[in-house]
Amino acid sequence: MPRINLGGWAESAVGWLQSHLSWLFDAVSTVLTGMYDGVGAALGAPDALLMAGILAVIAWWLRGLLAAVLAFAGLALIDSFGLWDRATSTLALILVASVITLALAVPLGIWAARNKRVSAVLRPVLDVMQTMPAFVYLIPGVMFFSIGPMPGLIATIVFSMPPGVRMTELGIRQVDAELVEAARAFGTTPRDTLLRVQLPLALPTIMAGVNQVIMLALSMVVIAGMAGAGGLGESVYAAVTQVDIGGGVESGLAVVVLAMYLDRMTGALGKRVSPLGRRAAAKSAAATGPAPKFLSYRPGTAVATVGVVVLALVAGGMHLAQGDGDRRSVAAGKNVGQGQRVKLGYFPWDEAVASTYLWQNVLERRGYQPDVKQLDPGPLYTALAQGQMDLQFDSWLPTTHKQYLDRYGDKLSDLGSWYGPTSLELTVPSYVKGVDSLADLKGKGAQFGGKIVGIESSAGMMAKLNDKVLKEYGLEGEYEVVSSSTSTMLAELDRAIKKKEPVVTTLWSPHWAYGTYDLKKLKDPKGAWGEGEQIHAIGKKSFAKDFPRVAEWVKNFKMSEKDLSSLEAAIQKGGKGKEKASAAAWLDARPGLVDKLAPVGA
Repeated sequence: MPRINLGGWAESAVGWLQSHLSWLFDAVSTVLTGMYDGVGAALGAPDALLMAGILAVIAWWLRGLLAAVLAFAGLALIDSFGLWDRATSTLALILVASVITLALAVPLGIWAARNKRVSAVLRPVLDVMQTMPAFVYLIPGVMFFSIGPMPGLIATIVFSMPPGVRMTELGIRQVDAELVEAARAFGTTPRDTLLRVQLPLALPTIMAGVNQVIMLALSMVVIAGMAGAGGLGESVYAAVTQVDIGGGVESGLAVVVLAMYLDRMTGALGKRVSPLGRRAAAKSAAATGPAPKFLSYRPGTAVATVGVVVLALVAGGMHLAQGDGDRRSVAAGKNVGQGQRVKLGYFPWDEAVASTYLWQNVLERRGYQPDVKQLDPGPLYTALAQGQMDLQFDSWLPTTHKQYLDRYGDKLSDLGSWYGPTSLELTVPSYVKGVDSLADLKGKGAQFGGKIVGIESSAGMMAKLNDKVLKEYGLEGEYEVVSSSTSTMLAELDRAIKKKEPVVTTLWSPHWAYGTYDLKKLKDPKGAWGEGEQIHAIGKKSFAKDFPRVAEWVKNFKMSEKDLSSLEAAIQKGGKGKEKASAAAWLDARPGLVDKLAPVGA
C-alpha cells in the first residue's frame, strides 16, 4: 500500500498557520501569558508559610480542621524542599488552564446534551483529544508559541477538556425526563429549565468533571516541563534527565501534595455548591456518627473570608517592608549589564551544564540577570530561532547538530567555537577483553545483551550511529541502539562497572567519565564517526545587536581540555542542584579569570 504522507501534510499545515495566523497566536499568547503572570504574581507574592496559611483556611472552610492542618503541613513540606516558587508556578498554570478549559467545556457539554447531532460530532473529536499521547500536544505548542508556559497552557487545555465536556453532557442527560417535562408543562422557558432544573440537579456530575479536569491539568503541566513551562514539571524533568533520585523524590512529593489538595478541595466544593451534594454529606455524617466538635467545626463563609483577607494583608505588609533589599550588588565600574536579562538554555550534557553555569556566574558579576533553563536540543534550537531564548553554549558542529543548523541556520547567529576538536565514540570498560575497536563488536552481540546504550534520540550522534556507524561495521540487526538520556546512559555504565558486567555505550571526548572510570575508546579504523567537531556558542539572530558586550566576550571565549574537565569534575563533585555554586567556587579559585573572560576595560 502506498505510504500516506500525513506527517508531511501536518508540517505544511503548521507552516501555513505560522505564516498567515501569527497575529492570532501572538494575541492568544499575550492574553494567556497575562493571565498566567497575574495569577502567578498573586500566588507568589506572600511569604510561603502565609500563602500556605491562606490555602489551609480554605481547606478548613471546605473540609474541617484536620484537613486544614494536613494541608498546611503538606505545603510547608514543599517549602522545606525549596520548591515553593515552582509549586506556585505550577498552581498558577493549573488554575488558568482549568478556568479556560471549563469556560469552553461546560457550554459545549450543555450544547451536546441538548442537541444529538452536536453530541455525535463532538464524540470522535473528544476521543482523539483524550487518547492522543500527551507529549504530542507539545510539538505544535512549541512551534506556534515557542517554549515557556504558553505551550504548556495550550496543551493542558486541549488534554483536559474531554472529561469536562463529557461529564457536563452526562449530568444533564441523567436529569429525570419527567422533571424536565413537568417544568415545561408549567410554562418554564427552555433557558429557565436549564438554569433552574437541569444544571442544579446535574451539578454533582459536573463537579466530578471539574475535578477530573484539574487532575488532568496537573498531570499535563508536569509533562509540559519538557517544553520549558517551568514549575514542578521542570524539576521532575530535570531529575529524570539527570538521574537525580533525591530531586525526583522531592519534586514528585510536591506534585502529590498539590494533587491531593486540589482533589480534596474540588470534591468538597462540589458538595458545598450542590443541594444534592449537601444532602449526601449530611447522610454520610449521620451514618458515620458524630465527630469531635473541634474537628468537625467548619467556619462560615464570612469567617473564612476574614481569615484569608487578614493573612493576605499581613503578606502584603511584609512584601512592602522587604522593599528592594534583595537586589544584587555589583562591583563599582563593572555593572555593564545594568540588570539586563539574558536567557541561557542548555541540554543536560556535561560540557553544556559546565559552560552555562560558568557564564551565568560571569554575567551576574558583570551586572546582568541571566535566566537558565534546561531543554532538549529540539525545543532549545526552536526557541533560539524564534527569539525566545538568547544563547546556548553546546552546539556540536559540523555534524552532531547539523540538522538544527540546516533547519534554523538563517535565524541563528554563530558566535564561534570555544572548544575543539571533540570526538564521538563507543566505549567499553577496560575489563572487557577482546573488544578494542568497532570491528571487534561484530559477532559479540550476545555478550552485550544485543544493545548499545545511547543518549537522547534527538542528538545527531544517535542518528549517525544508526545510519552510518552500524552499517559500516555490519552491526545492524545484531545490536539495538537504546535511546535514553545522557544521565541514564552514565547510570547504566556505572551500574555495569560496579557489577563487572560487559556494556557498550555512546560517549564523547572530552567527558569526565574517562577520568572517573577505567574505559576504552573503541577505535574507528574506517573513520565512520568522521573527524572531530568543534563546540560552538549559538545565539538568536539579533544576539549581537541586543547584547553587544556579551557577544564580544563569547566570541573570544576559549577553554582547554584541562580547564573544562576540571570544571565538569567540580560540578559533579558539588552534586545535583548546586551547579551554580560549584561553578562559582571554581571561578573563585582562579583569580582574574572573570576579568579575562569578560573584560570591561579601563
